[in-house]
Amino acid sequence: MSSAIAQGPARTGPPAATAPAPPPWVPKTELGRRVFADEITTMAQALETGLPLREPQIVDKLVPGLHDEVLDVNMVQRMTDSGRRFKFAVTVVVGNGDGFVGLGRAKGREVGPTIRRAIDRAKLEIVEVYRGDGSWECGCGRPHSLPFQIHARVGSVVVTLRPAPRGVGLAVGNVAKPILRFAGITDAWGFTDGHTKTTVNYAQAAYQALVALSQLKVPPEDMERLKIVRGPVGTSILPPKEEGVRPVRGGRGRGRGGGRPGGRPGFGSRPPPPGGTTTGPRRPGPPGGTR
Repeated sequence: MSSAIAQGPARTGPPAATAPAPPPWVPKTELGRRVFADEITTMAQALETGLPLREPQIVDKLVPGLHDEVLDVNMVQRMTDSGRRFKFAVTVVVGNGDGFVGLGRAKGREVGPTIRRAIDRAKLEIVEVYRGDGSWECGCGRPHSLPFQIHARVGSVVVTLRPAPRGVGLAVGNVAKPILRFAGITDAWGFTDGHTKTTVNYAQAAYQALVALSQLKVPPEDMERLKIVRGPVGTSILPPKEEGVRPVRGGRGRGRGGGRPGGRPGFGSRPPPPGGTTTGPRRPGPPGGTR
C-alpha cells in the first residue's frame, strides 16, 4: 500500500542583508556649508580660506577618486585588572597623484573599521604640495620632482628629500615611496637617519617634510621663473581607482593559482584545455562496466 505525500512550495531562506545606504551629508561647519552650497569648488580654494577642515565629505566632493594605501598595521596591547586588551593601530596615506596628499592614523579593536577611520583622518590632514624641477642636472621644466631640498624630523627619524633629474625615480625607502607617489612626485632623492624601522615615525617624517614644503611662501615671479606649480595640474600619475579594491602590500604568494618567484609556473597556474576541464582523458574501463 503506497501513500502519497503532498509537497508544498520549497522553503526559501531569509533575504540577503544589504548594506544600508549612507545618510545624506548634512554639513556642520562653515567650510562644509560653503562647499555644500557650491561657493567653493576646488580643494585649493578650501585650503586658502583658512577655515578648519573637519568633515571628510568635503574632501570626497572636492577631490573625487582619492587613492588610499595602508602603510602599517600594528597590534598594541594594554594590561588591565581584567586581563589584556588588544587594539590595532593603522597608518594610512591618501592622495590623488596630482598635488594633494594626507596621512592619518587611528586605533580600534577591529581592523576594518579602524582602516576606514584612519582614511577619514588622513582626508582631514590633506595638504597642497609644491612641485617643480629643482635639480641642476635636469632642465626639462616639468613638475616631476621637488623644487627645493626639504627635511623633517619625527622622533629619532630624520628625512631629507632632494630634487632629482628626470628618470631617476623615487630613490627613497619603501615607506616614503607611496607618500611621494600619492603627492604626484615621480623623481626624488631620499636620505634618512635614525631608527627608520619604526614605520610610523618614518612615514610621519616624510609627510611632515611635504607639509613644510607646502608652507613655503614663494613669490609669483619666482614660481614662474623656476617653473613651480602648486596643487593639481590636471594629470595624475596614478591609475584610475577601482571601487572595492584596496592595495595590499606584501610578498608574493605560492598558493593555488599563483606563480613561483623563480619564474616557474606554480601549482594551478596552467591554463585549462579547450574542452573546459583541467583533468586528462579517462582510461577506458574493463568490459562489464567495473574497474
